[in-house]
Amino acid sequence: MVWGARLWAATALVALVAAGAIAAAVRTPGPEHVASSLTDSHGRSLVQHGFSTAGSAKSSPDGLPDFTEDDLDAEHTDMGTNFVRFLISWRMVEPSPGVYDEGYLDDVAERVSWYAERGYHVMLDMHQDLWSMAITPDGAHGNGAPEWATYMDGLPVADHDMWELYYLEPGVMRAFDNFWNTTGKHPELQDHYAKAWQHVAERFADEDAVVAYDLMNEPYGGTMQGPRFEAGPLTELYQTTIDAIRQVDADTWACLEPQAMGFNWGLPSGLGFVDDPRAGQPRIAFCPHLYPLPMDLGDGYTGASKQLVDATIDAWAGNVLRTAEALGDVPVILGEFGLNTTLDGALDYVDAVYDMAATTGMGVAYWSRDDGSWGPYESDGTERNLVTALNRAYPRAVAGEITEWSSGEGELTLTMIPDADATASTEIYLPAEEFPNGPEVDGAVIEAWLPDSGILTVNVPAKGADPVTVTVTAA
Repeated sequence: MVWGARLWAATALVALVAAGAIAAAVRTPGPEHVASSLTDSHGRSLVQHGFSTAGSAKSSPDGLPDFTEDDLDAEHTDMGTNFVRFLISWRMVEPSPGVYDEGYLDDVAERVSWYAERGYHVMLDMHQDLWSMAITPDGAHGNGAPEWATYMDGLPVADHDMWELYYLEPGVMRAFDNFWNTTGKHPELQDHYAKAWQHVAERFADEDAVVAYDLMNEPYGGTMQGPRFEAGPLTELYQTTIDAIRQVDADTWACLEPQAMGFNWGLPSGLGFVDDPRAGQPRIAFCPHLYPLPMDLGDGYTGASKQLVDATIDAWAGNVLRTAEALGDVPVILGEFGLNTTLDGALDYVDAVYDMAATTGMGVAYWSRDDGSWGPYESDGTERNLVTALNRAYPRAVAGEITEWSSGEGELTLTMIPDADATASTEIYLPAEEFPNGPEVDGAVIEAWLPDSGILTVNVPAKGADPVTVTVTAA
């Protein structure tokens, strides 16, 4: 079968399966809100609002994104972000078996310090796509794993215009099969991976700004797919890796991603329960991605495509909440979603996803902080349409349990159960353009309003164990 025919067959099959899964998810009741949140050192519930930074790190010689401290200042000023999913890679952490590049980790630590100085929280993301740069001789397609951990056993990898099609190539599938040891040939690779993460965790364990580790970007099972892969090799890798991390870092959250192919389009996950060996409450989080199939294939958010995308978002959210519940009522961060924002209805889609995330209690890291049509700026620093869409009011850190929140132009509503043990007050970000004369607050006492940064600090009096609703409007 030629590759074009394979693509059409695969697309048709996925569409049929997704339609069935979406219909089933819509019919099946489940949780409506994430049961818990990541917390900071003050015991406050965190809402993540930021970017994956950045795709440019995938293949750069130094493994770092094309991103400066001035770029961070612009983002902070223009969109009030407080979070970053910062890309790192196994190829840079462990360039030779058992040898770790401390210079690379120094460079990562320097960039973490930029975020720390501005009050951000950082999730380090061990990124891969198509396994590694070694899948093709020119190194132009895959990324993530080191060359020494790429075993394709002589199988071919043909060229494609669509990068996703490389996943179907025999050589790429064999590289994944060898990592998951479904071939039985390379049981050492997962041990190396877990120890590489252990080395990263040992380096950043005492860095308060680093709150989470995203253990693997968009896992792919090679010839083993679906629930069998997720409940088997993927769950086992996560358990092995968390066990290794906890030997050197007891506190940083471990973020689990499901199999990307299928789940990103709205299908359920078969990921198994992962035990956190730390003392005290587990610190496991779920960090899925969202790429509805019509938009993944380049459609806009209009007409029939919009209807299918809306159904996909509903099904995806339901599956996320069910999986988070099954993993132990864990917090959720939407680790990636994004699109070419020149497409018809693009900003309406962005609004729809952020509204869904607020309603269900998820944090968001938009893909990505690269320049161009998917990002917030042009290469010369000119703002793009995404800046306005992402400059939204949101609760940054809440001294209690968040039960619900929403925002619109010039307003924000937060329902929470205050926690008297929290050692810092609730912080809310408000776009200065929407609050030119400052905010008015009902249900809380204003402690500080900093118009230059858009940060409103409030004290929310407790009413026993009852929820308290805080309403913020433009003065």
